[in-house]
Amino acid sequence: MARIKLLNKNEVDTQTKALFEQMEEEFGMVPNLFKALAHKPNILKANLFKVQAVMHEGELKRELKEMIAIVVSNNNGCKYCVGAHSLFLEKLGVSKSLIEKLLIDFKTAPIDEDTKLILEFAVQITKDSLSVSDESFLKIKALGFNEAQIVEMISVVDLFNSFNIFLDTLSVDLDF
Repeated sequence: MARIKLLNKNEVDTQTKALFEQMEEEFGMVPNLFKALAHKPNILKANLFKVQAVMHEGELKRELKEMIAIVVSNNNGCKYCVGAHSLFLEKLGVSKSLIEKLLIDFKTAPIDEDTKLILEFAVQITKDSLSVSDESFLKIKALGFNEAQIVEMISVVDLFNSFNIFLDTLSVDLDF
């Protein structure tokens, strides 16, 4: 049970109500994450904008972003994000079997070596960003990613580390 009240459409201001209606169109519901954020409408709006910019726009494939999301969230123990983004990966056509293998040990999952290196990089950033060496960074760059794509990749890691902390601190329940 969440440590704070999760706000519903009839408990929010007009601007937030409009954001909730957008989410209902996109997700068929308002996720509990955003019901919790609704206590601070400007923070809710900023987070929605960041989700749009990081997850729905850019040059990286959505499937890769979702894999990063579940691996980072799994590393952090965030059941909410693992559950929600495993579902999004399924909707993108990734099998339940592969998702389970990514969560058990992505290093042995049947994915290409480049993706394994990216996921390893994401976990390294999550565990200790100060430990990311020039060598680790150059390995990612050597895969053919330009600087904008690397910024996008790290932004996915950042987004989910932030959401993991927020959701777990507030004990927000998975609603997908």
